[in-house]
Amino acid sequence: MRKLKLIWDFRGPTAQKIAEHHEHHLKEYINIENLAIQITGVEIINNMHVMVFMVVNETDMKPVRDALKPHRGQVYQK
Repeated sequence: MRKLKLIWDFRGPTAQKIAEHHEHHLKEYINIENLAIQITGVEIINNMHVMVFMVVNETDMKPVRDALKPHRGQVYQK
């Protein structure tokens, strides 16, 4: 089954702190919704741009996307 990486971008001097907090809420959502995949992460692009992501099965993408409104997405590759 194909996996998709849903991505939220945060910019500015507080981007890392906000992204880490957002990841905490994504983990809560995964537990509440009993999603099969439990992959999340924070990636620092530079000191003013940080992204947080969660990986979902393609079949779960639409309800998660509609509920959480990620900024973008891409196919997940390990």
